[in-house]
Amino acid sequence: MEDFLLLASIYLGAAVLVVPLSVRAGLGSVIGYLGAGILMGPILGLAGAETANLQHFAEFGVVLMLFLIGLELDPAALWEMRHKLVGLGGAQVVLTSAAIATGLLLLGQSPGVAVTCGMLASLSSTAIVLQTMTEKNLMRTQGGRSAFSVLLTQDIAVIPMLALIPLIPLPQTNITLDASRFGIINPPTEVESHAAGTAAEPLVTLVQSLPGWGAALLTLAIVAGIVLAGHYLSRPVFRFVHAARLREMSTFISLLLVLGIAFLMTLVGLSPALGTFLAGMVLANSEFRHQLEADLEPFKGLLLGLFFMTVGVGVNFQMLARSPFVVLGLTLGLMALKLGILYGLSLVFKLRGKDRWLFSLSLAQGGEFGFLIVSFARSEGVLPLAAGQMSLLVISLSMLLTPLLFIAYDRLALRLKARVPDRAPDAIDEKGPVIIAGIGRFGQVVNRLVRHSGIPTVVLDADHSTIETLRRFGVKSFYGDPSRPDLLQAAGLAEAQVLVVAVDDTQVANRIVRYAKSVRPDLHVVARARDRVHVYEMYQAGADDIIRETFDSSIRAGRYVLENMGFSEYEAAKLSRTFYHMDRAAVRDLARLWKPGQPAHLNEPYVARAKQLDRDLETALIDTLHETQAMPGEIDLSEAILLFDEPPATPVADNLPVTAEIALQPPETPASAKVAIPD
Repeated sequence: MEDFLLLASIYLGAAVLVVPLSVRAGLGSVIGYLGAGILMGPILGLAGAETANLQHFAEFGVVLMLFLIGLELDPAALWEMRHKLVGLGGAQVVLTSAAIATGLLLLGQSPGVAVTCGMLASLSSTAIVLQTMTEKNLMRTQGGRSAFSVLLTQDIAVIPMLALIPLIPLPQTNITLDASRFGIINPPTEVESHAAGTAAEPLVTLVQSLPGWGAALLTLAIVAGIVLAGHYLSRPVFRFVHAARLREMSTFISLLLVLGIAFLMTLVGLSPALGTFLAGMVLANSEFRHQLEADLEPFKGLLLGLFFMTVGVGVNFQMLARSPFVVLGLTLGLMALKLGILYGLSLVFKLRGKDRWLFSLSLAQGGEFGFLIVSFARSEGVLPLAAGQMSLLVISLSMLLTPLLFIAYDRLALRLKARVPDRAPDAIDEKGPVIIAGIGRFGQVVNRLVRHSGIPTVVLDADHSTIETLRRFGVKSFYGDPSRPDLLQAAGLAEAQVLVVAVDDTQVANRIVRYAKSVRPDLHVVARARDRVHVYEMYQAGADDIIRETFDSSIRAGRYVLENMGFSEYEAAKLSRTFYHMDRAAVRDLARLWKPGQPAHLNEPYVARAKQLDRDLETALIDTLHETQAMPGEIDLSEAILLFDEPPATPVADNLPVTAEIALQPPETPASAKVAIPD
């Protein structure tokens, strides 16, 4: 027990120390786990001998990952992405596998080694690429979406790869595999074999005694049973378990589902990942999908982290030290070959400029599923020990070099941007009383309301694709940076009555407001704010009406909560309207105390005032509730309907709990009264 506790403390401590540092450095969590394993094993020598046993548990992290991938990929979604999945993704997997296998055959490797290494080399790191792209806001680009399609294809391709490996003919020489610390599926020890035999031996013996046609029928029956049970039996089973109202029972049934399917697939000699992936797809449209994700996500993250750490512990730096040029040559050769194939595919599928380089550079490394294939191939005797160690080392080094690929992309993107001049803005041939700067999800609603009410608008936006989309729907708009003074003047800033600032970038929005109010102090500016701090910045810039983008919807949601907690529609409407008026007044009050550049929680006068306003809000809401409950006679339903359906006039929002003095905005303020910021 003492040894186990010490070992667990070492693994957890290394993860807690290294992984957050890796994430903060922009390298991602996978690199952090690998680094933690390298620190514990090759560098400090604190771990190593226990890796094989740990990987028996860690392998289920990969199984859980495939199950969760299946939950995200219902058949309809796969069908919609079929062109990129089959075309772009399928071509990448096939071409890379064929190129690597051919090269290894020419170098004298056996067909089994060549095919296996070709398959594992075709995979890229889903975890590293998606996390890095998300951090850099690249997922919405054409290159980012194309890379995601290829990663999705690779994740799906793991299933047939694992099914194909046992069919590869074994070499004639006798290959002895020890309980390697590099594999996740290892030959069982004598104790493990005995333990397994006591429980599963009758089933295993029965399956092995079946003729070929019987084993095939059993396999098809198990796969069909997984699909049918997931479709017809999952709902009543989950409802039965949830009826117990025990939180842990939900986790029990989720783990039972995955482990049971994994055992059945292993029983007939198939990959457990295949069964769990199919089960995930079947349950993708189930009402229990989100519960399954919530139950299994922590186990997946923990086991995958443990898996990557054991891989890091097992990285053979002695092999790197003995043959540094061979290892580095294979690593750089793999990345260069994949880069060339990806770049060629980007030309065929007409990716352009930065997107082409993002797609090519982001996928040029090896992937975490390569560890799984190496381990499985070694357990099946297809991949010799030395080849498996070399493959793991090459994959690990290529993943460690991935941040350099994204740095190279950033440099190339800057050079390409400097070479290619920005598209010239459109010639603005219209002027109107209302100018809308920014036509995203917020500006579009404003534009539709104003334009369909008979008031002409002039729309400016710096996103060319958005402008083209609007034009396809018959909405006339102009491409150009709305923060440029010349474009605002061309749009009629000198004659306009209202300027709506709805751009996403907060600093750009502030510049537009400051410039507009400097040349037209009489212009009424309606500005969208992201949060409370942005409200204060807009306040100082001179905006007349400041709209916190989520404030109205949050109050409406809160009103529905009150109604479902027993309040009447009238009471909930009165409470929400009181909250609305007082919070807006509070923002105006606190804006005078806010100091640019100083965090709100370090501003003592601000904090003290916020606490006082919060107490005032509680008192006001209680008073409002007492007033509504004490009203004699029948309630005026017309007023209740008005309060229930009428959206607030001009919202502002934030996460801080603040309110306003009751005297600033009493609950009885009529709906027609306008509260603006500033006064």
